[in-house]
Amino acid sequence: MSIRAFRTLVAIARHGTFARAGDAIGLTQSAVSLHVKALETEFSVQLFDRSRRQPTLTEAGRIVLAQAEQILAMVDGIPDVLSDEKQLVGRLRVGAIQTALSGPMPDALLSLRVAHPSLRVHVAAGLSLALAQRVAGGELDAAVTTHPVRPHPSGLVWQTLYEHRYWLVAPPRHEGWSVRELLEALPFIRFDAQAWAGREIAAELRRMGIKVREEMVLDSTETIVHMASRGLGAGVVALHDSVLARLPPVVRLPFGQPQLRSAVVLLEHRSRPAQRFAQALAAELIASSMRFSH
Repeated sequence: MSIRAFRTLVAIARHGTFARAGDAIGLTQSAVSLHVKALETEFSVQLFDRSRRQPTLTEAGRIVLAQAEQILAMVDGIPDVLSDEKQLVGRLRVGAIQTALSGPMPDALLSLRVAHPSLRVHVAAGLSLALAQRVAGGELDAAVTTHPVRPHPSGLVWQTLYEHRYWLVAPPRHEGWSVRELLEALPFIRFDAQAWAGREIAAELRRMGIKVREEMVLDSTETIVHMASRGLGAGVVALHDSVLARLPPVVRLPFGQPQLRSAVVLLEHRSRPAQRFAQALAAELIASSMRFSH
């Protein structure tokens, strides 16, 4: 029985075809087929329904897949188990939203590197929903996102790290205007509604009864702030307190009645918790966030 064959089976389930699975794990399609055949011979079952164009797991295939995921989780966790109480050894694949990367994340990663030099942390940026999907699919061990908004991928668990607050940002020449005046008079720079933060902003605008004149849809907080500073409109962004002093010249007003806040969380998958690795990162993020809290 081969661990590599188990990894191949999991890759097929995640990526949908033998070819895409091979690309993801660095194998040819024929090598992927050989791994599947080896597992079928080992367990005397058929893993896939070959009468369909797309590889579809049989009932036996789903059972083997579930066991394979558990075995791989145990194998991948061996370095953590073997490491001593103070030093973490291994790899953590973590995703992060932009506000975390421009806020507490750099200090947290630096502290983690100093405390655990043998822990390799691979960081990927993205929107909350996309990162959650990558955690659910096994591409990431954990992700720093805004608090999940339904619908979201199943099987996720999370812990709260800190809060960020929502702010209206507008061109500096509009000092003295109210939130409502700015949003109703200026072109609106919308944060992508596919992001969980974007959905919360849209819901609060509806609750406040404010109709906006949308001219841009962007998926970057920094870009929205930059556009506002250049006089191109007003937008709403979620910001950690650590970045407020570094903003370019803009009018900045609390958004929401009361000001909208959202938790930033560390997401993991229930069946593949990153355990001590993720807990170490969470502790550093919380500590980094508290240094800037009011």
